[in-house]
Amino acid sequence: MTDGQHSAAAGVARPLRIAHLVYRFDCGGLQNGMVNIIRGLPAHLFEHTVISLTDSTEFRRRLPDNVPVVELHKPPGNNPAYLYRIWKMLRTGHFDVFHTRNLPCLEGQLAGFLAGVPARVHGEHGWDVSDLHGTARRYRLLRKAFRPLVGRYVVVSRQLQDYLDREIGIDPARVSRICNGVDATRFRPRQGGLPLEPFVVGSVGRLEEVKDYETLARAFALLAAESPVAPRLHLVGDGSRREAISAYLRGRGLLPLVELAGERADVPEQMQRFSVFVLPSRAEGISNTILEAMASGLPVIATAVGGNAELVADGRTGFLVPPGDAAAICERLAHYRANPQLLARHGQAARERVLGEFSLEGMVARYRELYERMAGQRGAAPLAA
Repeated sequence: MTDGQHSAAAGVARPLRIAHLVYRFDCGGLQNGMVNIIRGLPAHLFEHTVISLTDSTEFRRRLPDNVPVVELHKPPGNNPAYLYRIWKMLRTGHFDVFHTRNLPCLEGQLAGFLAGVPARVHGEHGWDVSDLHGTARRYRLLRKAFRPLVGRYVVVSRQLQDYLDREIGIDPARVSRICNGVDATRFRPRQGGLPLEPFVVGSVGRLEEVKDYETLARAFALLAAESPVAPRLHLVGDGSRREAISAYLRGRGLLPLVELAGERADVPEQMQRFSVFVLPSRAEGISNTILEAMASGLPVIATAVGGNAELVADGRTGFLVPPGDAAAICERLAHYRANPQLLARHGQAARERVLGEFSLEGMVARYRELYERMAGQRGAAPLAA
């Protein structure tokens, strides 16, 4: 579709207006993917507004200056008043597309329907810590209840695609699978190769229960106990489990070997300090941080949950381990440390896989197609999954 066709198809002589609803706009894979989409779509064809059910952090500075972030400060629990606020914003903003993400935002689809937003999209990006496998009956019923209000679903992994079909009964023709993409020019390998001494175990993510960084802390403790030369642990990110992780490491005398960097804007540079990347999550969709690590030329040790197996080629670009298994993570870390050639080979293969299969440009193109098709040809045949 050409630029001129864009406005004609949408029936308006202005850019498409898209409202994005998230639970919290902070440093996370879902939010990072949103930023990449917003920055990647042509600014003269798309206008964006980010709505956060709760609040936002300094991460909002990653957005272009002309993209507003609206914080609703929704308290915990059911509160229908926030739906009225969303409805009012959508109604007065004359949005063409309303894109909600993950289960906490699904109820926002009601506000989009009542506001008359013509194109309504819901994204499933992974599981909530209270429902790690999508088996909770009340959440399945909620998803089923909102099926008629959602125009199109977007999933990031085959597992989520199968779940919507098998458990929620959503016609596969209404579902698009769009894998996350990574900017391989921004995330690139460190000049001179991976650092070996000290051996730096690194990760980037939210320090929340579902990410299970306590297991990584235990694995690091096991590795340090068997290493003649002390390794290092470098965690980038923040969250409610930070103090618990710090207390565990302090109690074992390991805190001098650890850097808890908090949220950082220079994640590509931080990753270049790592020897290996570890993601110990109990549940995942398609992890942006795994893709960023692979683009950075890092081998990845990740739990065999969610979409991780779609990213990490076990034994070729890294290793998959059972969730919650600190000993298995430690074993793989020790294996890499003892075999630097394998470490380098897996890191190179990881970079090559990202370049071939997970480009940022490809992801942005798929979302552009989705938004334009839904806003401009709402009666057309479904997009291919």
